[in-house]
Amino acid sequence: MRAALWLMALFAVAVASALFAGNNHGTVTLYWSPYRVDLSLNLVLMGLAGTFVTLHFALRALSALLRIPQQARSWRRLQKERSMHTTLLDSLAHLVAGRFVRARKAAELLVSLEESVRRSGEGLPYAGKLRSIAHLLAAESAHALQDRPVREAHFQQALEHASGRDAQDARDGVQLRGARWAFDDRDAGAALHWLEQLPQGAARRTVAIRLRFKAARLAGQSRLALETVRLLTKHRAFSEMAGASIARGLAIELVRSAYDPVQIQRAWDELDASEQTMPAVAIEAAQRLLAYGGDVATSRKWLIAVWDAMVEHLDALTPSQRVSLVRVLESGFGAADAAPDVAWLRRIEAAQIAHPRDAVLQYLAGIACMHLKLWGKAQQMLRQSLSLLQDTDLRRDAWRALAQMAEQRQDSQAAEEAYREAAKR
Repeated sequence: MRAALWLMALFAVAVASALFAGNNHGTVTLYWSPYRVDLSLNLVLMGLAGTFVTLHFALRALSALLRIPQQARSWRRLQKERSMHTTLLDSLAHLVAGRFVRARKAAELLVSLEESVRRSGEGLPYAGKLRSIAHLLAAESAHALQDRPVREAHFQQALEHASGRDAQDARDGVQLRGARWAFDDRDAGAALHWLEQLPQGAARRTVAIRLRFKAARLAGQSRLALETVRLLTKHRAFSEMAGASIARGLAIELVRSAYDPVQIQRAWDELDASEQTMPAVAIEAAQRLLAYGGDVATSRKWLIAVWDAMVEHLDALTPSQRVSLVRVLESGFGAADAAPDVAWLRRIEAAQIAHPRDAVLQYLAGIACMHLKLWGKAQQMLRQSLSLLQDTDLRRDAWRALAQMAEQRQDSQAAEEAYREAAKR
């Protein structure tokens, strides 16, 4: 369609020209004393058009001739840029292929090529970022070769060249690689230092948070590691199950790093509500608080959520966790002036009634009654639990409790028999 329109336009121009030229009888007279020259108007118009075309092409030819030196410089610059790009690709290809010596040599060649372009006075607009990336590739290759002096030299030059505003993205990458190399060198302090130098936006990237988590674990900073694993779970870098498992381990480490009741309370307050309801965490915190002479009521308060979960579903806690929970409560009962209060006695009785065949709950109910000096009920509960208890330590302690109550009744024979059974365990 377009070709047909052009053809029609060409025919229209030809017809208009023929009509104008065929019937044009005008002349142009030039006077140059003592001469007179008469020219056809058509000839004058054709001459003017020809002169214009000739001048146009002459000027274009002159301009092209004058641009030859500039085009030569542009061609040389283009060739150097192509050579730099090829060298950059070669360095990357060698690096990912594991040819680290070749990768470093290609990166160093890239630096020398860029310097030659800069010395020629034709600086590239992205020169800073290119030099930074080249030194970074050389440093990465040296790190793979475990050549730390060369790595540090290129790393410092990469930081220097990435200090410009146009190379901010490259600087973030250089700092991240510096943190990674420090972590590989098992230098957690240096890794965390470089991560702290990152801008706020770069520090919240998943790769930076992952690296901070690993460095915090290496440095033994459970609090920082716990904060980062929460962020990673929030950003879906970890699944909910994996994040909860890691958070549980870190929360236990945080609690174990405290060595007095105040520190334990502070560690507990730093945990999220979901972490405080984890059985392993709550049991560990309550047990550690009692071990360092903390408040018994506070330890029981921490265990309420775990206790309710166990009463509702016995499978919510593993057998070992149920035994640990009973042990912590038993330790609280045995503390001075810390007998089971009414609320906890009701909880224990309700749980034992709801699960009458559970030997662990029977044992706990018996111990609670013993500390409340309900000797008859305590003896009944403990003897019922003996036939079902699977934990050896609980069986031994149940016999010891029966022996102590027999001594209270001054029944030496029953006490001796109970101590004999406890000794067998």
